[in-house]
Amino acid sequence: MDAVAAKPLTHKDLRLLVIGALLPVLIGSMDNTILASALPTIGRDLNDVHNLPWLITVFLLASTACMPLYGKIADIYGRRLTLCAALAIHLLGSVICALSDSMTMLILGRVVQGLGGAGLTSIPVVVLGDVAAPKERGKYSAYFAVTYTTAGALGPALGGVLADKLHWSAIFWLNVPLDLLALLAVITLLRRLPRYERRHRLDLIGAALIVIAGVSFMLALNLAGVRLPWNSPPILLLFGAAVAVAGLFVWRVLTAPEPLIPVAVLKHPIIRRATIAYSCGWAAIVGLNIFLPIYLQSVVGLSPTDAGLSLVVLMVSLNISAGIGGQVLCRVTHYKALPIAGLAIAVGALILLALWADRLTPISFQVLLLLIGAGFGPTPSLTTVMVQNVVERHELGIALGTMNFSRNLFCTILVAIFGALVLAVTAALGPGTSGELGGALPAGSAEAAEAFRRVFFVAAGCLAISLIAVIMTERRPLRTDLPDDKA
Repeated sequence: MDAVAAKPLTHKDLRLLVIGALLPVLIGSMDNTILASALPTIGRDLNDVHNLPWLITVFLLASTACMPLYGKIADIYGRRLTLCAALAIHLLGSVICALSDSMTMLILGRVVQGLGGAGLTSIPVVVLGDVAAPKERGKYSAYFAVTYTTAGALGPALGGVLADKLHWSAIFWLNVPLDLLALLAVITLLRRLPRYERRHRLDLIGAALIVIAGVSFMLALNLAGVRLPWNSPPILLLFGAAVAVAGLFVWRVLTAPEPLIPVAVLKHPIIRRATIAYSCGWAAIVGLNIFLPIYLQSVVGLSPTDAGLSLVVLMVSLNISAGIGGQVLCRVTHYKALPIAGLAIAVGALILLALWADRLTPISFQVLLLLIGAGFGPTPSLTTVMVQNVVERHELGIALGTMNFSRNLFCTILVAIFGALVLAVTAALGPGTSGELGGALPAGSAEAAEAFRRVFFVAAGCLAISLIAVIMTERRPLRTDLPDDKA
């Protein structure tokens, strides 16, 4: 289908389009982390602690598998219609979660939420690529980064308050009015959105393979060391199945007419390195948003509400840094300098967080969170704009879908690994067994602190990979016009 001709957009039109796309981003990002502070409460209420990691990982896994599909569906049927469908699916999943009276039903609801949530965070970025030239996208990408990180950082605090003051199901009931409001915004504000529909094949086989590989891997991590020994036949079989199916997925990517992840896109060195930087960086931040509240509850002894509120400084610093980074990106020639310096600072702060995991003071904890947030802030806008700067308009959906797929895949794997490192230890801690920041830790909390030390070192390694990828990515002048829509 040929592109539908559209009148030139005014600044007011562009502003309304961005506003209409931001609310779905907020909802999708918040769902990544809102359960973090409420996980211990949900586990006690449903009498199932060991399956708590699935509430996070199945959401991320479902989102990961569907994200590239949404990019292609949006290219086929249009961004507006596809985003409305994603919101409707997410709304259904939220209702299922809110009505759940068992861990199995809650996990099922999170799967449905993830199927819809994939579109909430991926399609709006494509919308921006449709209407803004690369030179101008830095400041608008900063709005998206601020919204994504604000929602992700506020998620644990909001979830903790709702679980403390009301009931954990209120977390999911909150999505009902938010999804309906987002639907109204998309239907009304995105009417002027230009349309560039093209035919694509949907690689459902590839999506199924990545889900099977992910579930096998996460089952192995969830069971090993808790219910079965690491070297037991079932665990080895699950890891073997994950590797084998992942191999089939790679084969599918290399041979399918239109694979879930297009090889041609990833062959471009700028896209490949920017995607690695974007994915590894976000994986570390999302992992911290999810597990820092658990650290503060299990090691320090804070309530769910206080644990969530303790992350506000991470959100504020990241947002301010992202806003500054987006503005600098549009105005300087050497636009990689600020993100490189920031990532180096964030890596150092995370290493200190790991080294001091068992003896942090309240002030040092907040200072390290400030440095991590401020250091990572400029990276999302930079990497997104670098990709948008080198692809044609009709490839935006696929390229950005690939970036978001990679981000969610890295997040899913990292969250599963973090869960395997700490949840088996923290599940054994009961009320009153935790210490306090800067004070001596009881035996159980000291063991948990050692587990979190490993988590923080892994997160630092992810940000270090992001730093190296940014350094290695070629800096090209940013376009001042929209790319041609070449067939």
